[in-house]
Amino acid sequence: MLDTDTKRRIDTARDLLVGKVPDPKSQVEQITIALIYKFMDDMDAEAEELGGKRKFFSGDYGKYGWAKLMQPGIGGHELLALYADGIAKMPENPGIPALFRDIFKNAYLPYRDPETLKSFLKVINDFTYDHSERLGDAFEYLLSVLGSQGDAGQFRTPRHIIDFIVEILDPRKEESLLDPACGTAGFLISAYKHILRTNTDARGNSTLTPDEKGRLAKKFIGYDISPDMVRLSLVNLYLHGFTDPHIFEYDSLTDTARWNDYADVILANPPFMSPKGGIRPHNRFSIQAKRSEVLFVDYIAEHLTPNGRAGIIVPEGIIFQSQNAYKDLRKMLVENSLISVISLPAGCFNPYSGVKTSILLLDKSLARQSDTVAFFKVEADGYDLGAQRRPIQKNDLPKVQEELESYLTTLRERKNPSELALTTALIVPKEKIAANGDYNLSGERYREGGVSQTEFQLIPVGRFMREDVKTIDPRNSPDQTFELWSIPAFDAGSPEQIRGADIGSQKKVVKPGDVLLSRIIPHIRRGWVVEESRDGRPQVASTEWIVFSSDEVEPRFLRQILVSDFFHKSFMQTITGVGGSLSRANPKAVGEIQIPLPPLEIQKEIVAEIEGYQKIINGARAVLDNYLPHIPINPDWPLVELGEICDLYQPKTITQQDLIENGEYLVFGANGVIGRYNQYNHEEDEVLITCRGATCGTVNRSEPKSWITGNAMVAHPKDDRISKDFLFSLLKGSDLGPTISGSAQPQITRQGLAPFSIPLPPLAEQQAIVAEIEAEQALVNANRELITRFEAKIQTTLSRIWGESSE
Repeated sequence: MLDTDTKRRIDTARDLLVGKVPDPKSQVEQITIALIYKFMDDMDAEAEELGGKRKFFSGDYGKYGWAKLMQPGIGGHELLALYADGIAKMPENPGIPALFRDIFKNAYLPYRDPETLKSFLKVINDFTYDHSERLGDAFEYLLSVLGSQGDAGQFRTPRHIIDFIVEILDPRKEESLLDPACGTAGFLISAYKHILRTNTDARGNSTLTPDEKGRLAKKFIGYDISPDMVRLSLVNLYLHGFTDPHIFEYDSLTDTARWNDYADVILANPPFMSPKGGIRPHNRFSIQAKRSEVLFVDYIAEHLTPNGRAGIIVPEGIIFQSQNAYKDLRKMLVENSLISVISLPAGCFNPYSGVKTSILLLDKSLARQSDTVAFFKVEADGYDLGAQRRPIQKNDLPKVQEELESYLTTLRERKNPSELALTTALIVPKEKIAANGDYNLSGERYREGGVSQTEFQLIPVGRFMREDVKTIDPRNSPDQTFELWSIPAFDAGSPEQIRGADIGSQKKVVKPGDVLLSRIIPHIRRGWVVEESRDGRPQVASTEWIVFSSDEVEPRFLRQILVSDFFHKSFMQTITGVGGSLSRANPKAVGEIQIPLPPLEIQKEIVAEIEGYQKIINGARAVLDNYLPHIPINPDWPLVELGEICDLYQPKTITQQDLIENGEYLVFGANGVIGRYNQYNHEEDEVLITCRGATCGTVNRSEPKSWITGNAMVAHPKDDRISKDFLFSLLKGSDLGPTISGSAQPQITRQGLAPFSIPLPPLAEQQAIVAEIEAEQALVNANRELITRFEAKIQTTLSRIWGESSE
């Protein structure tokens, strides 16, 4: 685990280099070379202390030893020459293995500032190779700072989680081990230490023979797609006694060269993320998918020997996502190899990622003879869940390990595991997991009182209504600033910050975590969750909100339920009043509406799934809202007035009464289609400019054979000097504000628009510009389909929650 000293030293080293080595990748290279240089010297020093000899810095290379660099009397230029010469000549050093020579190959010092080098090496000197993870920690922190970890989906696995998985799987000296996404070889090193520790006599001496150690080293295999990670793994394993480490630069998902290699034990924390567009795997996978986490789990399950075992860290999507690939994968695991699922705390991977994870334990032999899966839950892993991950007293891992080992022993002895008195686990029959075909691997789903994915217990929503809501009159504190959760604030997207003197009526006092649902017509289907006040201000809400709050329900889940189609149908039956502002929902009647209530863990999963879809929708909408065609203006293009090159006019309008719903032709108003008519007044599509109202100056385009009303100004090219496509794109991206007159009633007249100047490139350039813009717009318009698809996914998720009660 990254400690604060390592982080501080790496930050200091980067700060020292940034002025001389601005390229981040070069900074990583310089720090890595210096660390390895230092660690080689540390190993030499340790060998001498144990009565051995130096081998890295010996003979002619002794003058390059770290102690020589750090001697007090050395001058800046002498230090610079010695270190630069040392790293340049290291590839020729016969005392270091080929592996290290490869690391130093083509290495050089890219700057010639003695003071910078002296300060830099002094920072590196603070690192000592007294624990192998320091090298991995340092390098992985560098990657996290540069952003490469998050992009690749590779996150540092905490050492205690690695050791926990290794202890459970209990790899043995005769077995082959594989990590197909090895990073810095943390799992392999932990497994090696475990085998050394479990093969000692009463005095603590190793019982492994030299031949066994040699065979052991050959059976430890690692793959990684990153050359830097491969390099680090090789060094790390070498410094742990592997004279010939077997780490390969290999893409397990797209390359078939090692597809026929199997292992007795596979340990992995595969990448959690996939590149844009997904993975393009080879065709030998049994599960058809493009997501890296699905493919990696499939790869591991398929590459175990007949009696093989595996421990895999996976993101929560593997546990409950409803797409076919995820369901097919879970089905395959439950039927062939899965014996246990261990849920980890959500912040286990801080500071690299806040993603929620679980551990899948596979054992092909035990899975064949067992008809159950054990679900364990780790609430605390011995560290807090903040960015610093500080040690705490609460740690469920030892108890989970103890009970898991009891469960595995029971399976091996072919006894009934349901007789075990487990406090951290739930043992579930495989047939129950398979019952609805979803193979959901969330243990909470199968607890007593919980039912299948579409059959959750129904609870009156009034059970969650707050009965202790107080009301106050903010006007009694006229100078106090309140955070007001109002209907206008909801529409604006954030609560109002407003003085008590400016709040005109009694308000409800609310608190963070409260869920607010509007009960007044027309502001229905508005619901939000009260958040912490940004400035610690008292929070109040309109009396037209119904307030919900309960420890039984996740607020964001309840909010999704309250604004869903299924709840809305019943909600509308509670409306009383004669219409308009007098129409309101009766809170007592609303409280009688029954809603599905999954266990809290499932609620959080559902929220995560819906919010994931919503983020995509929001991003797509942002693209649609913010995209404007940009035309780079060439100063050599002549400027012409719009009235010179276009006919500008307002067409004859038609009344609303003339519009008929089944008319053959579309009617275009200022801002789009407003109906249909049985005639058309424009044969061609036209460029339209809104000429009155709040949206005055907006540019749109009609379709051919349509009626255009008088609320729009038509700009029709007079001749072929300007194409209609170019005109539309140009005006769409232009600020027509200067052509608008009138403040109370904004409008654009022909006289105001005609003098507006536009650039006029040659027709061929216009066509090239339009072609480029059309290509951009095709990509932008794809976001509309994206929104439609992911809105449908949200509805599917909500339908799944409501099940038969949605009818």
